[in-house]
Amino acid sequence: MSRLSVALRALRSLARTPSLLNHVIAGDVGEWQRRALAHAGRQLTEKGLSLVPLAHFLSPDDTTVRPFAFREGGSLPTDLLLLRALARRVPGCRYLEIGTWRGESAANVAEVAAEVFTLNLSNDEIRALGLPERYIALHGFFSKPLPNVRHLHGNSASYDFAALGGPFDVIFIDGDHRYEAVRTDTTRVFKHLVGPNTAVVWHDASRQPGEPRWEVLAGLLDGLPASASGQLVQVENTLCALYSPTPLPAKASDPLADPVSWFEVVLKPVSRGAQHQATAPGQDLTGF
Repeated sequence: MSRLSVALRALRSLARTPSLLNHVIAGDVGEWQRRALAHAGRQLTEKGLSLVPLAHFLSPDDTTVRPFAFREGGSLPTDLLLLRALARRVPGCRYLEIGTWRGESAANVAEVAAEVFTLNLSNDEIRALGLPERYIALHGFFSKPLPNVRHLHGNSASYDFAALGGPFDVIFIDGDHRYEAVRTDTTRVFKHLVGPNTAVVWHDASRQPGEPRWEVLAGLLDGLPASASGQLVQVENTLCALYSPTPLPAKASDPLADPVSWFEVVLKPVSRGAQHQATAPGQDLTGF
């Protein structure tokens, strides 16, 4: 078969299954896996990090995700439920995230946290990447109206994190998911913002629940300081890896195991006219 035929077949495969592009972009998955597995003592196997059930973090109050747009580039509802649950566990929680997009995660956490800081590239930095104005305008769509959300602008690789005033209770790293960016964000967050009781969450540490994204895992493991003595796990039913300062009930990952827990999902649409009231009590959008 000619090289042209091979290329055309690959393009047709991508057209039928766009998610395959993630594997192309990620580069040599095997090499990232080998790099991640070089870190001993982190409960990591060729199947990924050890798992902790999402239910471990939930209270009877952690049943609702709002807002949730079911749009491209967002988190899973279970990812957002995890963030809300972690923030709810800390009275007066200070929360920081890297990577805003439409602001769904910030808006979800804002209901239960005292202060929410969200860092994204400035408009000029986004324009320099050649992205359209409409893409810029959608950033913070859900979070900008909220009084306890502070929108910061800058590059996480150089932003003055020390000026934010001490450690945060929960940190969500959801910016650039390439190896070097994940490694840099992890190193800088632990240097400037992580205290003895801080929980750190990395998004897209899995391509889908149960399928590790090895480039992200290699980046966070290489960026994690040797002094970080907490436990690193994958949260089951989510795309999130979690650094916990306290021990968690982890088990080995087994993608073919029977589901131990599952969820009931209730959808209640919010009208366009009420889009910025989606965080008001009683206006459920997605429930578990």
